[in-house]
Amino acid sequence: MEPPNSAVPFPAAPPWRPTPLLRAVIALHVLAVIAVIAHPGLWPWALGTVIASHLLVVAASLWPRSRWLGPNLTRLPEASAARGEIALTFDDGPDPEVTPAVLDLLDAHGMRATFFCIAQRAAAHPELCQDIVRRGHAVENHSARHRHNFALLGPCGYARELRAAQQTLSAITGAMPAFFRAPAGLRNPLLWPALTRHNLRLASWTRRGYDTRSREPARVLARLLRNLRTGDILLLHDGHAARGASGRPVVLDVLPPLLAAIHTAGLKPVTLRAAFGIPDVAERSVDRSPTPGTSS
Repeated sequence: MEPPNSAVPFPAAPPWRPTPLLRAVIALHVLAVIAVIAHPGLWPWALGTVIASHLLVVAASLWPRSRWLGPNLTRLPEASAARGEIALTFDDGPDPEVTPAVLDLLDAHGMRATFFCIAQRAAAHPELCQDIVRRGHAVENHSARHRHNFALLGPCGYARELRAAQQTLSAITGAMPAFFRAPAGLRNPLLWPALTRHNLRLASWTRRGYDTRSREPARVLARLLRNLRTGDILLLHDGHAARGASGRPVVLDVLPPLLAAIHTAGLKPVTLRAAFGIPDVAERSVDRSPTPGTSS
């Protein structure tokens, strides 16, 4: 499948700039150095302040829905919410056993979803990713390998993970991913600059069912439906899915009542791209001669 034309970019992702938290941490470092130079006896206080600021950054890194390290989508935009839209998102696929069944359930209810795929898995099962897109859903970036130490990577590590996943997923589906979800939602302050370079938007969720841990479909369903309202982003998994007592993936028992409840509530599941007005595939290049007064 032909990759998208990069000459017609998506709307730009938020540019990188230090967040208030990071600016405060930098300022504390500078003040600590000045304090120690002026009064060497203050070094214990200065060291304690620096350590405390680092712990605060670590806490922000371990909070998947935090915006302290940069923009992070936890709900759909107001315009989308006003239309009664929500977003169903599935992580860690594609999985040859679970993903086709999830797609069939979505088709049966006429609902759209976003699949955050691991590029390594997508390369092993490209036909599944192509089927996701063919059925009207979207494939987005969930890293190249879903590394457990993702939150500890530096600039080069993030660049490699994002670049490899963008190249693999766009080559398979014909659409360049516009959204990124960090493995387990964990990251550090160095991720945002890397996302900006790849024109990606960080997306987390409003609520999740913990369907990779819980073996009880009723509990997973209750977490997803609690206070469900327009504009919500729900997180489920078509990869690494927990299995119930019968051995069946929990997500497959959760989806039918979840989709029925969404329909009853009058909510409309859409892809993140549709909610944010981002095209599924970048416009193909055509021969357009520049006209007077315009640039080519």
